[in-house]
Amino acid sequence: MVNNFENKTNNETAAGITSVNGSNGQLTDVKESSIKGELTYDDKVIQKIVGTAVDQIDGLLTVDGGFFSNIAEKLVNTDNVTSGIETEVGKKQVAVDMDVVIEYGRDIPQIADQIKQVIHGEVAHMTHLEVIEVNVNVVDIKSKGEYQEDSETVQDKVTSAAKTTGHFAAKQTDKAKSAVGRGTNKAQEKIEEAREPRVE
Repeated sequence: MVNNFENKTNNETAAGITSVNGSNGQLTDVKESSIKGELTYDDKVIQKIVGTAVDQIDGLLTVDGGFFSNIAEKLVNTDNVTSGIETEVGKKQVAVDMDVVIEYGRDIPQIADQIKQVIHGEVAHMTHLEVIEVNVNVVDIKSKGEYQEDSETVQDKVTSAAKTTGHFAAKQTDKAKSAVGRGTNKAQEKIEEAREPRVE
C-alpha cells in the first residue's frame, strides 16, 4: 500500500508547523519568515522570571516591595515572587528595578553583581531579550534571625487575628489589599506616563 503523505515531494505544510521533505517522509521546520506574527511578553512574565531566578542567591534575604506590598503579601499569606520587582519590557530589551533586603555583614556590591548576572542569563535564556539595565535598591539589611523573626511575628499576628474574627477579617483583608493595589496601580500609571521608555 502506498502512503500518499510520504510521496508528496512539494514541501506542503502540516498544521502550519512542519513540512514534508521529499519522498522519505521526514518532517522539517518551516522557515520562520513564512509565519507572520509577533511574540511579546507581559511585564509580570519577566517579573516572575526575575523573582524566581534570584530566589537562590546567597545573602539576598528577600525582594521587597516596601511597606504596603509587604503587608499586603503577609496578610494574604502568599508567596508572590514578583513583589518588589518592576520591569520595562520592549520588543528587544528589558530594564529591571528591584528593592531588596540583604543579609547583614555580606558584601552588598558582590551580591548586586550576582543579581545582575543571574537576571541577565535567565531572561536571555528564556526570552532571548537583552537585559540592558538592572537597578538594585537596597531597602534594608537584617540578620537571618531578625528577618525570620520579623516575618513570623507579622504572620503570627495576622493568623491569630484571622482565626478570632473569621470571615469578617478575611473580607476586610481583601478590601484592604484591593484598595492598596488600586492606589499603587494608579500611582504607577502616573509615574510611567511621565517617564520616557528605556527599552526598544
